[in-house]
Amino acid sequence: MKANKGKVYLIGAGPGDPGLITVKGLECIEKADVIIYDYLASPMFLQHAKKDAEIIYVGKKGGDHTLAQEKISALIVEKAKVGLIVARLKGGDPFIFGRGAEEAEELINAGIPFEIVPGVTSAIAAPAYAGIPLTHRNFTSTVAFVTGHEDPTKEESSIDWASLVKGIGTIVFLMGVKNLPNITKQLISHGMQSDTPVALVRWGTTPRQFTVSGTLDNIVERVESAGLKSPAIIVVGGVVKLRETMQWFENRPLMGKRIVVTRAREQASELLKILSDLGADCLECPTIKVVPPADWKPLDKAIENLSSYDWLIFTSVNGVNFFFERLFKQNRDVRALSNLSTASIGPATAKRMFDFGLKSDIVPESYVAESVIEAFAQEDIRGKRVLLPRAKEARPILPVELAKMGAIVNEVTAYRTEKVRDNVDALIAGLEQETIDLITFTSSSTVKNFHALIPPEKFNDLMKGVTIASIGPITTDTAKALGFNVHIAAESYTIPGLCDAIVQFYNQK
Repeated sequence: MKANKGKVYLIGAGPGDPGLITVKGLECIEKADVIIYDYLASPMFLQHAKKDAEIIYVGKKGGDHTLAQEKISALIVEKAKVGLIVARLKGGDPFIFGRGAEEAEELINAGIPFEIVPGVTSAIAAPAYAGIPLTHRNFTSTVAFVTGHEDPTKEESSIDWASLVKGIGTIVFLMGVKNLPNITKQLISHGMQSDTPVALVRWGTTPRQFTVSGTLDNIVERVESAGLKSPAIIVVGGVVKLRETMQWFENRPLMGKRIVVTRAREQASELLKILSDLGADCLECPTIKVVPPADWKPLDKAIENLSSYDWLIFTSVNGVNFFFERLFKQNRDVRALSNLSTASIGPATAKRMFDFGLKSDIVPESYVAESVIEAFAQEDIRGKRVLLPRAKEARPILPVELAKMGAIVNEVTAYRTEKVRDNVDALIAGLEQETIDLITFTSSSTVKNFHALIPPEKFNDLMKGVTIASIGPITTDTAKALGFNVHIAAESYTIPGLCDAIVQFYNQK
């Protein structure tokens, strides 16, 4: 246990889009011993935590409080008192209706040092993502943030409604969905025109963002008809009209689509980023993880004898990564490959090779036999020795076709894949509740392992209405053989190609 008192960082985690947290906020998370986070702070931030960091959830959702505010403050003080660095993650900004000041006061009373790391408040971000600027020289130069939580049955309101109506051009109410009827009533009764534009933005800045627009006299009815619930912010004022032409976030082609990414977590970042940028709400459900071989000796021996080979062929990005890891382990570098001709299956593999300074001489587009044969058609590989470092579970097509051409192939295991069950409960729940729109498959192994996650007796019911997207013909064949109805097959067997095919599918629909 540390002798000195720790330190607390009260961090505004932003409104929901993980990209809106500040650089300093992430730095504080990375060095924290303890992370105490709220419901509205994205769990993605936890990926930046130290491996041994203690993670504590204290979220409040729809009246269901994990811990009361007093106990949250006591917990923060308790952790800091034993010398730990505490990152207190709060949705939005800690000082904008975030009770951050109360937590800061408890730290002051306890004599614990702290810092405030401001965040992007939903009061600003949600309207911006809905295409509503809070100020505009042609509409207003004043804006007010108001709590929407005030009890409408109170005898006296702490809100000066008359001043809001007379002196403020744009009013933003936070957490006020339940009180919307009272808010509209108060504004109209204090002199605001009943046709004043109003918008409610739910889950602002996230793929679930949903906006309902209207005027003071009809917004309650429209919100009830749309079934809009909290969390949402309310924007009142003429600037709401600008949404008609300025909305941009909700126009993205995959907006609101819930898409399952089954790729190994180590490789999923590109697919997740592209789909998220297109508006998708991604559920990361890796079915495999990439691990080292049970024994490094065969690969190490092959690397020691590189001079005896004529060709080096990679079939995946993982193969490239593990090969170079062992090459560097032997205190060698890319110069050891100067005598070899090289080939890679697919452009992504070729790109990864080039990252290490190695240009691929041949790039077959896929594992399809015809593609491999065509790629090597101009090469005389009879009697040539070929080193093929790849997955233990890899399909035999490549060594078989190369052997038919007369090559002497040494196939060595560079890595293995293992089944994982991450987020399976969330996956099954999403399928049962019919909230999942699409599942992506990027290899035959992801198909097989995903299939194994689904209870056989529920397979047909759970897959009903779910769109399946496949990265290429081999993956498609595997999926069909296991009973999946494949709706989307990428023409270019790459992650961007798969994403393009998904967008095209929904555009046509």
